[in-house]
Amino acid sequence: MNLNILPGNTFPIGATVCQDPKGVNFSIYSKNATAIELLLFDEPLAAKPKQVILLDPTQHRTHHYWHIFISGIGAGQIYAYRVYGPFNPEKGHRFDGTKVLLDPYARIVVGQEKYSRKAATGNGNNCAYALKGVVVDPTTYDWEDDKPLETPYAKTVIYEMHVGGFTRHPNSGVAPEKRGTFAGLIEKIPYLKELGITAVELLPVQQFDEQDVREPLINYWGYSQIAFFAPHHSYSSRKDIFGPMDEFRDMVKALHKEGIEVILDVVFNHTAEGNENGPTVSFRGLENSTYYILEKNDRGYYSNYTGCGNTFNTNNPFVHRLIVDCLCYWVREMHVDGFRFDLASVMSRSMTGDPLEDPPVLWAIESDPVLAGTKIIAEAWDAAGLYQVGSFIGDRFAEWNGHYRDDVRQFVKSDPQIVEKLAARIMGSPDIYPKPDREPNHSINFITCHDGFTMNDLVSYNEKHNEANCEDNRDGANHNFSWNCGIEGTTDQEEIEMLRLRQIKNFFTILFFSQGTPMILMGDEVRRTQLGNNNSYCQNNKSSWFDWSQIDQQNDLLRFVKKIIHFTQELQITQLDKVLATVGAIPESSLVSTKEKTNLNKVPNISWHGIHLGIPDWNVGSRTLAFSLKHPESGEYFHIMLNAYWKPLMFELPPLERGENWYLIVNTAFTSPKDFNNLDVATKVIGVRYRLEPRAAVILMTKRD
Repeated sequence: MNLNILPGNTFPIGATVCQDPKGVNFSIYSKNATAIELLLFDEPLAAKPKQVILLDPTQHRTHHYWHIFISGIGAGQIYAYRVYGPFNPEKGHRFDGTKVLLDPYARIVVGQEKYSRKAATGNGNNCAYALKGVVVDPTTYDWEDDKPLETPYAKTVIYEMHVGGFTRHPNSGVAPEKRGTFAGLIEKIPYLKELGITAVELLPVQQFDEQDVREPLINYWGYSQIAFFAPHHSYSSRKDIFGPMDEFRDMVKALHKEGIEVILDVVFNHTAEGNENGPTVSFRGLENSTYYILEKNDRGYYSNYTGCGNTFNTNNPFVHRLIVDCLCYWVREMHVDGFRFDLASVMSRSMTGDPLEDPPVLWAIESDPVLAGTKIIAEAWDAAGLYQVGSFIGDRFAEWNGHYRDDVRQFVKSDPQIVEKLAARIMGSPDIYPKPDREPNHSINFITCHDGFTMNDLVSYNEKHNEANCEDNRDGANHNFSWNCGIEGTTDQEEIEMLRLRQIKNFFTILFFSQGTPMILMGDEVRRTQLGNNNSYCQNNKSSWFDWSQIDQQNDLLRFVKKIIHFTQELQITQLDKVLATVGAIPESSLVSTKEKTNLNKVPNISWHGIHLGIPDWNVGSRTLAFSLKHPESGEYFHIMLNAYWKPLMFELPPLERGENWYLIVNTAFTSPKDFNNLDVATKVIGVRYRLEPRAAVILMTKRD
């Protein structure tokens, strides 16, 4: 190489292509390093660097940043680092000059084909088996005027999905080389569009360590990050070096053209480097005591608030900067629409692990102007007992509503003492989110997600069945609020199968007629099963993949889900940004304001009932609930009846003005296509009472004849 080396600049951090003069500026953070080498490689799988450049601390270091400018190279250059310094775990230092380190700001990662987690963990030189970064120039991509969509929460339906699992099944209809990739997802956009979802929430697509799992299994979910700026290499079908980045952007652009947002599940709470016995891949070897929270009494050990061996030190100023830089990069250069923060409560912990009232990194995310139009969604808990659903900081963060998941599950399976809580969940959980100016749609309502049973398994298993994970069934949640409807697992008994299908439709009915932003799990609309595994993080096989044959086999459920999504997306009453005003009796626990009571005929409102009008049954043994939704401006008027009891019950119907009648939109006790009908073809309901079958949900809507 014919290189001209200059001191370079501290900013931007990472590897940046420059035009005047032409070359690449490298900048990397390390406070306690005594020496750093920049390694330049000719090929992604090269066992040795073509050139090693020692950074002179007198010329190439400013404060804690090491920097260098090299002319004669550009986009496509492969690089990595060696970092030297003290190995003194008791003081938090784990420098190891034998290990080749990945730049935390790397935009593309190569070397996966030969990467060895064992080589990064053991003693000795791992250069031949190390991950490396690639210099990129993000400005050369043609976005064709694409930009983030900024769809309001009130109009959003989220589909949580796994990029690989969505098209990896051989029956996906996707060409073998595109299965399980961003390109494969592009081919299935028509399915997503027809389903009616408006946003995909992608399980981690930032570069993760597939080997961070018990052998011979593979890390499937991806919650094992190692390069926050880089799209995961295995999700690209392209063989060229820029493939992961460009194919991801192609996917975003294609989804945006169909009005579908892209939300990334980001994991800033821990990394793949694990505990003190883990590998040295990047952060540990660059500045261990900065990037991780270490035990106060013995800094040779890692604080584990995540259940994954270590905890990322998010409120350290340098780590804080990396996180915000990363989020802004994905918005600015990759055009994503938002982020779901895994175990987000970890990000509210101090540099010593104590909960903070005003965590700097979260306020920085909340207030950053680049992120102002994005969705930011918190999983507001961690693995060490910090639970902040309803109390997460700021005004912008939406939250995964774990209470919604648990309470709806318990009601549908006929648990007692739950009706009062269900009413609050249906209203957007004002008991959990009492701030009067908080939009109810900041509650992300879900019944299932990647972590736990699928919806089919929720009605098919009483117990988890995680034996395939090789952990003696100890992993995964033990309390799932599931009910197998009488038989554990798969069955040919038609009566059991019909009940399970009805229960699934009950879940979807409650979900889409609740205030808040609905989220469904990939494949629930076609009864995807994991055969009772409620922790499939390591199951990269057909048990986790979307089975496309289910589209035909479960067409009746798919039709129901499509109908209810499209139906509710056209209504005003289900897309409000304020909590509904309340008529009549309300549960004390809901804390719903009735200050607008005198103007109920002018504002969207809800009224509660039981089997008798105006008399909701809040008793501990109750298993029924009915409610009426009215939107005076649009004229929409619904009456919803829920019977989780195991016997049929007669429900009184609200009286109507002359010329108006109730029409049956949904009855989950009916088989397809009678289970859902749009108003123009719905059946008129005769009489003042309606018989509701056991474990069924009914939706009525008015129409003037």
